[in-house]
Amino acid sequence: MDTSQSTRSSSRARTNSEKGFALITALVLAVLYLGLIELLLIDGTRSLQEAQRLRSRVVAAALAENAAELAAEGMVGRTGADVTHQDAQGTIEGKYTRSGDAFILIGKGRTSGVAPESATVRLHGRIVGTSVTIDYAIHSQ
Repeated sequence: MDTSQSTRSSSRARTNSEKGFALITALVLAVLYLGLIELLLIDGTRSLQEAQRLRSRVVAAALAENAAELAAEGMVGRTGADVTHQDAQGTIEGKYTRSGDAFILIGKGRTSGVAPESATVRLHGRIVGTSVTIDYAIHSQ
């Protein structure tokens, strides 16, 4: 009978203050967990937007180069050309002008979609006979 008394004296029931402490601890942990989830969502959204902008800049630069290439088609035998085209990626505008042996090619590209961007390519050069030489190029966004 002595063993049953020692067992009863060593165990005790929880008090109301301990139950309240456990509840407050659980609520604080839940708030911290939800805050962490919100920060992860914000960071993921920011990363997605940066990726969309980067993709748009790369596509805009490619569109501008394509516009300059289309305007340059047959440039040795011509003194000028204008090209425009639009598709699902965006819009391109190319212009080729020639004065004597000097020429300027201008290509502009503008993307369509979530994060529209634009880019421009300018090529300055010379044409001597059938030889085309590009003196310098300017790429901008």
